[in-house]
Amino acid sequence: MTTLTRTRPEIVNPAHLPDTRQNGYSTAAITSGRVAHLSGQVGFDRTGGLSPDFATQVAQAYENLLAVIDALGARPEQVAKLTLFVVDHDMAKLGVLSEVTARHFGAEPPAQTLVGVAALALEPILFEVEAVVQLD
Repeated sequence: MTTLTRTRPEIVNPAHLPDTRQNGYSTAAITSGRVAHLSGQVGFDRTGGLSPDFATQVAQAYENLLAVIDALGARPEQVAKLTLFVVDHDMAKLGVLSEVTARHFGAEPPAQTLVGVAALALEPILFEVEAVVQLD
C-alpha cells in the first residue's frame, strides 16, 4: 500500500443550528483529495458468529469498520461521513449508537445519517454502518 498523507476532514457545525455533537454526529464534513467509500459493515465476528444483541452487533460492526479503516492506512478521525442502518429503530437504540460513536470518534464526530429500516440483507442483522473516509 502506498504511503498516505493524512488529512482530516473539516468538520462544520453552524452556530445557528442545534449542536448535534451531543448526539454523536456533526452537521457536515468537507473533504478533498482521495476519498474511500466503505461498504457497510455488520456485526459478524471473525468466525462468522452474530450475536442477537443489538449493542453487541453495533460494537462488533464498529470494530469491523475500524479494521477496514486501518487496512486503508487511515485513522478514525479521517472519517467524513457515516451512514447507519438500524432495524426497528427506537430511542433506546439511539443511546447505544451515541455512546459507541463518541467512544470511537470523540468530540468532533463525522457527519452522520441514521436510517431506520424494516430489515437488512440477512434476517438476524440488526445494524449496519458504512463510511466515507478522506485518505489525503
